Amino acid sequence: MDIAVLGLGLIGGSVLRALAAAGHAVLGYDADPATRATARTAAAKAPARARWQVVPTVRDAVAKAELVVIAVPLPAVEGVLIELGGTGYRGLVTDVTSVKEPVRELVKRRLPRLAGFVGGHPMAGREKSGFAAAEAELFTGCAWVLCLEPKETSLPDWLHLAALFTGLGARVVPATAAEHDRAVAAVSHVPHLLASALAATAATDPLAGTLGAGSFRDGTRVAASRPELVAAMCGGNAAAVAPALDAVLDVLAGARAALDERDPISSLTRWLAPGAAARAAWPPQPGKPLDLPARSDALLRLGRAGGWITAVAEDRRTVTAVRPNS
Repeated sequence: MDIAVLGLGLIGGSVLRALAAAGHAVLGYDADPATRATARTAAAKAPARARWQVVPTVRDAVAKAELVVIAVPLPAVEGVLIELGGTGYRGLVTDVTSVKEPVRELVKRRLPRLAGFVGGHPMAGREKSGFAAAEAELFTGCAWVLCLEPKETSLPDWLHLAALFTGLGARVVPATAAEHDRAVAAVSHVPHLLASALAATAATDPLAGTLGAGSFRDGTRVAASRPELVAAMCGGNAAAVAPALDAVLDVLAGARAALDERDPISSLTRWLAPGAAARAAWPPQPGKPLDLPARSDALLRLGRAGGWITAVAEDRRTVTAVRPNS
């Protein structure tokens, strides 16, 4: 395919590298000249069969594109959509933004005559950012959400992208935008807030910083993420993040109460048990692969059950799916 990637940070740069390595003709664009220069230099050093091109404008990037991948933070999405609309592009668009409902609404408003849009979000990342941190293998084995809105999303477009991204080694998960935003609030956005709170609290005690080891490192890793990126995804998903954070605070209040009990050790043991069991059962273990009909209702049931797609049949009539063992 001829593919344009707009935005060459960690995720966009990794999408660019992965698609080029898979044999696609990829053009990349970033609003930052320094990022474009870095990506252009990296392209010259890449193997000939896996090179990409970096161009100076959005218009240049999408001139021959069959697919456009928008890979910018949520606050920049609207500007990119306006610029994309100004080029006259009317093909297929997807994105990799960490919040889906706001992007869906922006596309409806800014690109109403678009041929097709399928929201997406690969659940992969690092605490580092920028093109220098990008890598083609970032998506191997990751869950890549593709939004499937009943009576709205074109199923052929959805299957086309599912085939493309499973070809990069990802596990494609069908979900609506609202389902995605609710789920990532719990497993991505609130953990970023908790990590930041832990890191900031410990920083007030020099001795704590010296003694910090595995639990502190693992619990605060994502606190090193750029604050503006975390703020964009949490604030952009405020309606889902607020109740998810409230739920965690309620659970933590139970731990605080346990510390005041006559036997805090016994009380905390009971408090800790559900979390220990949940973590021991994660990640879900895959069951045997099965073939499912490529229908919206069947695909959404799969996603709601925690399942994923590993391949799409060439005739697009079936998908190879996996459900977690119960």
